[in-house]
Amino acid sequence: MTAAGPSQAARAAGDPAGRRAPRELVKQASGGPPRRLVVPAPAKVNLFLHVTGRRGDGYHTLESLFTLVDLADTLTLETRDDGAVVRSGDVPGVPADEDLALRAARRLQEASGGRHGVSIAIDKSIPMGAGLGGGSSDAATVLLALNRLWDLGLSREALIDVAAELGADVPFFVFGQTALARGIGERLGPMTMPTTWLALAFPDVHVATASIFAAPDLTRSTPSAKIDVFSEGYGRNDLAGVACARHPAVAEALAVLTKLSPHARMTGSGACVFAPFAREDDAAQAVVALPAALRGRVVRTLARHPLAAFA
Repeated sequence: MTAAGPSQAARAAGDPAGRRAPRELVKQASGGPPRRLVVPAPAKVNLFLHVTGRRGDGYHTLESLFTLVDLADTLTLETRDDGAVVRSGDVPGVPADEDLALRAARRLQEASGGRHGVSIAIDKSIPMGAGLGGGSSDAATVLLALNRLWDLGLSREALIDVAAELGADVPFFVFGQTALARGIGERLGPMTMPTTWLALAFPDVHVATASIFAAPDLTRSTPSAKIDVFSEGYGRNDLAGVACARHPAVAEALAVLTKLSPHARMTGSGACVFAPFAREDDAAQAVVALPAALRGRVVRTLARHPLAAFA
């Protein structure tokens, strides 16, 4: 197998604005302004994640290389003329009053002074509690899709401002490309990297992000990088030690993948772990080599969010 470093050839890049979304990923009503969109909400992987400090207000400061991958939830949004924001159907484990996607729609409605409402259906494919950012991606995709559906014409920067009120990872998904994130996730710099294939492994546990960040033994003092070019194998995930100690299944999955790639890591606060490869076949072989009790799949990195043209 040919392993690829998780930050191989990652370099500072230009602004992604204005790129077109792949046509096969976005469906809308034909003729006139769309009233219905069916759109993907892609997952993310943290290729490295360093905790650099903790602010006086309790928020942790981070430095992380984020990239999008082609594992995605599917959202169906349909304009309502009564101004209501509602969810169509259930999302297992997510009550409607806690759904970040609905919060995103309502906050955008308030920020834009919009009169339209929306009905949102979410078909989940991104596992929850895995560190893949499914809830944050759903919220960001709602912001981008409603910018088109409600014909708001807001800039990406304006949408990022709204996203920052919803959660630390939401701005990245609106930003819409591989990025180096600093601060509490709001300072984003575009990066480029070659397409990489990832073997994902999903331990059968749900990791609560808040509990990992609250752990007294969490490393909170990793120095910030002084460069914006990251060589193969750069960095680590500072949250992995705590997650592995609290959830042995995560430690076991990481140990399995480390035998297949020296650059295997956990993403986010877990529980998903991944191993990067330069070739799809090698990633597929890694998934086949996983123990029967450990679910896995192959994904590839995305250069741009499928809805990049919506802002």
